[in-house]
Parts: sequence; C-alpha cells; structure tokens
Amino acid sequence: MKLLLDTRVLLWSLAGDSRLGPKARDLIVDPGNQVLASIVSLWEMAVKIRIGKLHGDIPEIARAVGDAGMDLLGISVAHLTMLKSLPSHHRDPFDHLLIAQAIVEEATFVSDDRNVSRYDVPNISCRAAP
Repeated sequence: MKLLLDTRVLLWSLAGDSRLGPKARDLIVDPGNQVLASIVSLWEMAVKIRIGKLHGDIPEIARAVGDAGMDLLGISVAHLTMLKSLPSHHRDPFDHLLIAQAIVEEATFVSDDRNVSRYDVPNISCRAAP
C-alpha cells in the first residue's frame, strides 16, 4: 500500500506521539508499505516555525523522514493541475495540495482531518478509536 502522510501525522509518527492511533502506526511502520512524506508538509512546518506555532529544524526533520524509511515527495505539475480541479470543502491550502498529491500518486491519505472524507481520495483516520 502507498501512503501519503498529512503534516500532523508525519510529525506524530516521527515523534512517536500517542495521538497516532495503532492502525495508522502499524501501516506506517509496515515495511511492505511505501510511505510518502511531502515537501508540502515541510513547507507547512517551515511556515509554522517561522510564526512561532511550531518548534523544529527543517533539515533535521528531513533527515528524520529519510531515517524512518519514508520517501520525500516533491511537487509536480500533475499535482498542481489536480489541485486546480479540487472542490474547496475546507480552507487549508496545504491539505488541498496534499490531497491532490495523494490522488495523483494513487496513495491513501493518512490524516486526522474530518474534511478529507469529503474528497474523492482513499483515506485512513490516524486517530485511535475512542
């Protein structure tokens, strides 16, 4: 299975955060799955670091992505073309581009955003069941 991680899921996965549910964690660590971390997520992190909403070091996070066996996904013209055609079910531009990437890459999007289910993209909730 090919998975594309939402920014929050990527951070939780790298940090071993307990908010990442066991189903998502098992899928992410399964060596039979290809796990993608998007440069879009690193861009979102850089913006949040810059405005003080997140602490971290982008080169260190990028290294951790590689160390975790994840593939770093760049932004392509196909991703931007898909982005242009997506409906605006919510206002997060980073999520919009991540969803477009998941569609183009034929990846399952792993997220905790409830709006994702409104898009035509396979998705898995990353939260632990209540």
